[in-house]
Amino acid sequence: MYVSLDPDYALQATQNWISDLVWRLRWHERERVYRALIATLHALRDCLDRDEAVYIGAQLPALLRGFYYEGWHPARRFKARNRKSLLDRIHEGVHRDPGVDPEEVARSVLGQLADRMSVAEIQEAKAATPRVLNDLWPV
Repeated sequence: MYVSLDPDYALQATQNWISDLVWRLRWHERERVYRALIATLHALRDCLDRDEAVYIGAQLPALLRGFYYEGWHPARRFKARNRKSLLDRIHEGVHRDPGVDPEEVARSVLGQLADRMSVAEIQEAKAATPRVLNDLWPV
């Protein structure tokens, strides 16, 4: 993967992710989309083991990667006891916005990741995700 140190490139790559999620969710408020993206990435990051969380972070554009790691404490893992606990965490990240379906957001963000990873990488990430969340990943 090519990594540019150009700040304009980093900003554009992050904007591309947000634009893609705007399209997937059919929302028009970019700030709302951004909050949903970060909430989902944080919830995913915190339910993975350290190595897999780092690997997923490496797939993100540089600027988005910084937001992904913000507030991360590798020793404190979020335990997704069930699907509802992860979806509740995403909903908290969007300030319990009643117009947000956290499952739709999770599926859309995981779809974004899957579109940018190889089949083998997706299978590895899916295997590292708690089993109760596997069906949120695209097939």
